[in-house]
Amino acid sequence: MSELDEARPSPASWPAVRRLAAAATLVLVVGCGAQRDEPSRQAAAAPPPEVGVVTVELGPVGLVDELPGRLEASRVAQVRARATGILQKRLFREGSDVKAGQPLFLIDPAPLRATLASAQASLARAQANLAQATAQAERYKPLVEANAVSQQEFVNAQAAQKQAEADVAAGRASVQTAQINLGYASVNAPIAGRIGRALVTEGALVGQGEATQLAVVQQIDPIYVNFTQPAAEALRLRAAIEKGRLAPVSGRDAGEVRVVLEDGSVHPQAGRLLFSDLTVDPTSGQITLRAELPNPQGALLPGLYVRVRLEQAQAQQAVLLPQPAVARASQGDSVRIVGADGRVETRSVRVGGSQAGRWVVLEGLKGGEQVIVDGFQKIRAGAPVKPVPWRPPGAAPVAGAPASAASAAPAAAASAAGR
Repeated sequence: MSELDEARPSPASWPAVRRLAAAATLVLVVGCGAQRDEPSRQAAAAPPPEVGVVTVELGPVGLVDELPGRLEASRVAQVRARATGILQKRLFREGSDVKAGQPLFLIDPAPLRATLASAQASLARAQANLAQATAQAERYKPLVEANAVSQQEFVNAQAAQKQAEADVAAGRASVQTAQINLGYASVNAPIAGRIGRALVTEGALVGQGEATQLAVVQQIDPIYVNFTQPAAEALRLRAAIEKGRLAPVSGRDAGEVRVVLEDGSVHPQAGRLLFSDLTVDPTSGQITLRAELPNPQGALLPGLYVRVRLEQAQAQQAVLLPQPAVARASQGDSVRIVGADGRVETRSVRVGGSQAGRWVVLEGLKGGEQVIVDGFQKIRAGAPVKPVPWRPPGAAPVAGAPASAASAAPAAAASAAGR
């Protein structure tokens, strides 16, 4: 018998060998199954992901429209030369603030003084003639009664007296006109405001044939802002208020406007709505509105393009949500909320516009519901989540809050960028 035959098990020992092989196979299968079930057990034991949420608190929310507009001076006056002459002096600094009645230009007064002197001389001559004519008429009065002079001579004396009186009146008017023209030699500011550049220089002949424009004074405190709104939108707001879906603005905020400058900053002082135009522009379908705005520092200049924020109505049961919380789509807007069972639900909502980086949600939510703002990359519909209070980007972390909650704001920014 060979060594190989000796190592081969005998037929009598084959059942034992089979039992050992089966046991080894069973152990191997059980071990592989345990390895495959280990990730499932780990997944089942992992806690639900944290998401930043805000709690819905329904209440009155003002519906603010942001409309395009331009600034305009509240008063504009053109400074013109009303007397003819040579411009001698400019008495103001260009771009400065002037007061009403302040001298701005000086026109050569010498010719005007000469005209006044001539008018005064003519008045003196007329007054002398009047005295002579009056004395003659009074002398003829008793003579005509005594038939010492004819009636015709007496009538002529009375007519001469009245003509002399008319000459005196004309002379006084000429003197007054000359005095007015002499006063026009000093060109004064018609209103208080800010004056621009001088349109003429010293030595120029002004007022020859027409009132020459010398400068422009604009009053910019307060300043007007003219802005436009689609007429259809104004009609929809009015209809919603009449039907009770929206409430009119009342109290302190009624007619209040805020101006947003081109760099995104907001003018610190609020203005007030003055009027809405009575007609609609047929070419654009827009209606023009005007508001008055305080401008004590003169920072706002006429002609500047701005955006006007105007609250025209109020929604009684609405909520403001951060923009990352609302998914805008052509088929409708939606949000994700944490349901009563702690699982993610999708809810359709109706958005009524935006305010200061937040959406105004008019319908679709109930008070007390938790809306997910960030953490979208970690969740799926129907999956359980752990809600934590959401904080805006840059907000200080709350003491004692978990580390994952402290990172909610950066997560919201990353989520918004990813969406």
